[in-house]
Amino acid sequence: MYTETLPLLLKQLNLKSTIQYWQEAEQEAIEQKWSYTKYLYALAEKEVNSRYSSKIKRYMKESKLPKGKTLSTFKFEDNTSVNQKQIEALAQNTDWIKEGDNIILFGPSGLGKTHLASAIAHGVIEQGVKALFVKATTLVQNLQEAKSKFQLPDALHKISKYPLLVIDDIGYAKKSEMETMVLFELISDRYETGSLIITSNLSFKDWDQVFPDNMMAVAAVDRLIHHSKVLNLTGDSYRKKESEKRLLKPKK
Repeated sequence: MYTETLPLLLKQLNLKSTIQYWQEAEQEAIEQKWSYTKYLYALAEKEVNSRYSSKIKRYMKESKLPKGKTLSTFKFEDNTSVNQKQIEALAQNTDWIKEGDNIILFGPSGLGKTHLASAIAHGVIEQGVKALFVKATTLVQNLQEAKSKFQLPDALHKISKYPLLVIDDIGYAKKSEMETMVLFELISDRYETGSLIITSNLSFKDWDQVFPDNMMAVAAVDRLIHHSKVLNLTGDSYRKKESEKRLLKPKK
């Protein structure tokens, strides 16, 4: 009787992992002479781990992170300007997100800024923190569209649900004042309430190319650097290095 009805009760309680595992655990409990408490603990632990794993998979899919850009795939040996231990610490310890800190990655194209930003976000998600990756141009377009429909507050509120927002390549071509205004509003909205990782090939002194209004540029920079870790990447483009390696490789 219990064997037939237990799966139905577990289904009603939405204990999906327990439904699959209870008979296996029961057999092990009998063989190992587990106490009732240990048997219950084994089932509960399996259920919690399964739910956490499912949550992380859901967060990963929702994050829209570029595929394959993790810490394990970044070639730290090719860029000595990158402190591997510092990057690993940022990916493994989420205290900086709890404090609303930001990370700004500066450097020319081809040094791995996007890869590092994605790798940090990937590590953060594995710690159970939601993150969202978006290109700066796409973000501005979406926010501008929302503002034109008088829905900007709703759009900002939706983004605020992500403790970490990765804005890739903020050094895009100069936009209109209306478009940069929505970017400024996003930065202001997340100030001390949500963390940002920003990649840019433009240093702060050149952000007048991003924000046509100098006062807006100064205000945006001021909000960002107040709680930021600024990482400057230097060196030769890895794309250039890979191209040179292919050219030097003897043809068969």
